[in-house]
Amino acid sequence: MSRYNVIGTMSGTSLDGLDIAYCSFNFLDNHWTFKINSSITVGYTQELKQKLSTAIQMSGFELMQLHNEFGNFIGHSINNFISNEKIKLNNIDAISSHGHTIFHQPEIKLTTQIGNGANASGITNLPIICNFRSSDIALGGQGAPLVPIGDKLLFSEYDYCINLGGIANISFEEDKQRIAFDICPANIVLNKLSQELGKSFDENGELAQSGKIDTDLLNNLNKLNYYQKSNPKSLGIEWVENEVFPIINSSRISAKDKLSTLVEHIAIQISNSITSKNKKVLLSGGGTFNSFLIERIKTNTSNEIIIPSMQIIDFKEALIFAFLGVLRLRNEVNCLQSVTGAQRDNIGGCIYQSF
Repeated sequence: MSRYNVIGTMSGTSLDGLDIAYCSFNFLDNHWTFKINSSITVGYTQELKQKLSTAIQMSGFELMQLHNEFGNFIGHSINNFISNEKIKLNNIDAISSHGHTIFHQPEIKLTTQIGNGANASGITNLPIICNFRSSDIALGGQGAPLVPIGDKLLFSEYDYCINLGGIANISFEEDKQRIAFDICPANIVLNKLSQELGKSFDENGELAQSGKIDTDLLNNLNKLNYYQKSNPKSLGIEWVENEVFPIINSSRISAKDKLSTLVEHIAIQISNSITSKNKKVLLSGGGTFNSFLIERIKTNTSNEIIIPSMQIIDFKEALIFAFLGVLRLRNEVNCLQSVTGAQRDNIGGCIYQSF
């Protein structure tokens, strides 16, 4: 089989909503091509958003309830998407779901993505592939990032792929191996500071642009131990809560100045992560719409910054999770040792079928 139609879903740490993308993939002449046929972002209710944002403090029982609730949400959201887009069920090979990450502490072999695949499969009556990180964690890897296999096989014309989501991450080829790692927190901190100013996010970076860079705060952020670590490495919300927010909160400057300083911090860390010059750098993720952040990234690097189509910006991760599902169906590697530091390349993903 060389043609696949898969629905991919993604829920990131910035809590923008559930990204859903119906994608087609074709394998011909040892090369993959793709098309995003249709896509949508389903916003979370305030109640669900609050639960997801505080899930790290829940009891085990409450978390399992949320695991089921979020699985139901995924299933019903996909059913509505299929109905609205008039997609025939027999034209869908599978659904591939990232879920929503609650815990990510690979150093103690712990990672948790909620969104019960059995529930979602029962609701949609379609095979669902989920829980992509656990096998890699069990093999001593970081379980993240997972997107680089898609960067390698679907976006090989770019030298670097950077996603500006809740956490910024990077992927590139080095010595014929794919290298990838989380760079730094991004929208997860920018959005929280924007909310202190009554905005859900900083549109076009206007709030940050109206502030001033604070040298002390910038230096303290840039000194974080994580940035001195060699890859493979990855970040979770726990690290941001324990390491980043205390530094931000201890500063007495205004929220706008904090935003401006955080934007500069992100731009510097991204620049530090791009080790070559005069290369093509593809940006995607919600942070790409922050024009002030893009301006600061361009200022801090000599490389060519490429902004793709709106659909790729918004749905590249959902697309690649659909592709991870395709590789899982083919029993082919979808998680790279060179990226995660696991004992070996591996095939991640559990398959739930309701028939």
